[in-house]
Amino acid sequence: MNADTVTPLSNLSLHDVLSQLIEGAVHFSFRIMTALLILSVGLWLSARLTKIVKRGMERRKLEPSLQSFLASFVSIISKIFVFVIVLTTVGVQMTAITAALGAAALAVGMALSGTMQNVAGGLVILFFKPFKVGDTINTASGKTGVVKRIMIFTTELRTFDNQTIYLPNAALSNGEITNLSHGGVRRTDMVIGISYGDSVDTARRVIMDILAKDSRIRQSPEPSVFVSNLADSAVELTVRFWTKWDDMYPAAADVREQIYVNLPKKKVNFPFPQVDVHVIK
Repeated sequence: MNADTVTPLSNLSLHDVLSQLIEGAVHFSFRIMTALLILSVGLWLSARLTKIVKRGMERRKLEPSLQSFLASFVSIISKIFVFVIVLTTVGVQMTAITAALGAAALAVGMALSGTMQNVAGGLVILFFKPFKVGDTINTASGKTGVVKRIMIFTTELRTFDNQTIYLPNAALSNGEITNLSHGGVRRTDMVIGISYGDSVDTARRVIMDILAKDSRIRQSPEPSVFVSNLADSAVELTVRFWTKWDDMYPAAADVREQIYVNLPKKKVNFPFPQVDVHVIK
């Protein structure tokens, strides 16, 4: 229904008014159905485009962290494009959309300045690569886990107890990060206490034999056992050895258990804290 052909209501009969209302309702309903169809097809095409872009990056063997970031970016931009087309189909003028988007961008930019910092932080992470997908990291906030995805605003971290944590990229790019996966091999230091009077040499021989039999423990650098402290109730021995990162925790657990089982067999005991009390009459 064109506005130039609309007849003033005062010159129309009730029948004509109802006809125009019905015609307008039908025309608007057609626009709504068309917009819904465009929305449905557009979201489907957006998902397909994101998958195609992701497969293309996989064929080019781009880094997984860059793949997840770009796929997230393509998904958001394509969906915004679909929503603009839907609004235009409903009848919203492009000038109105442009003005609304400009005002919204200004308001959102002021309200979500932290979010834009997350975008910048994601770019910093991708450019300088302090970590990548698959690395195990420890963050300044004390979170430890495996990096699963690096997205536009957040980084997905999977903890060792299978929790999923989403960390803002701004905090990651500006905070301290320990990348536990870098370096190839890692050193383990564990402290074992033995009783005063027991043989340190015997304890050292037993522990070194345990370390030599474990294939996960590297012999270069050579493992070592030495007295590190004379504590109140125990002679403390530091057991030091090197393993691959993946073997670090399992190997340490097994070595600790073997020490607990084998030292008492050689009459090397683990002391309990004790206090001498002198009673003065």
